[in-house]
Amino acid sequence: GSKSCKAMGVDLRVHYKNTYETARAIKGMSLRTAQQYLEDVCEKKRCVPFRKYTGCIGRTPQAKEFKMSQGRWPVKSAKILLGLLKNAESNAEFKNLDTENLTITHIQVSMAQQGRRRTFRAHGRVNAYMNCPCHVEMLLEEKEEAVDK
Repeated sequence: GSKSCKAMGVDLRVHYKNTYETARAIKGMSLRTAQQYLEDVCEKKRCVPFRKYTGCIGRTPQAKEFKMSQGRWPVKSAKILLGLLKNAESNAEFKNLDTENLTITHIQVSMAQQGRRRTFRAHGRVNAYMNCPCHVEMLLEEKEEAVDK
């Protein structure tokens, strides 16, 4: 719509799974809340609850705020998403939207093409050594005053 702004990141060199969980955590937050939250994650004051990719994820009392037990502090993902939010914010300013009441209505992380390296194993074998980058897209919308239906 006219009241929304977008930001996209393609082939970002951050782990897909971590970024997925971080994005799930900030979906539906307002822009300012999300920025504050991600900064807290970088300082390890609040954690990102891991909901889908929970294999070998340690538990932390900080996850209780989300009624979960497993959480981590994916600093790199948080910084990348902060950068994208900043980009979306400047796109919003360019469209003359009110940056103070933007909400993250849509945020999607999808897998990008993997980078191939190789690692050398015992007995002269060679195995693949892939990395898992991702694409991120987000939509921020200016929230309207609530209309009584």
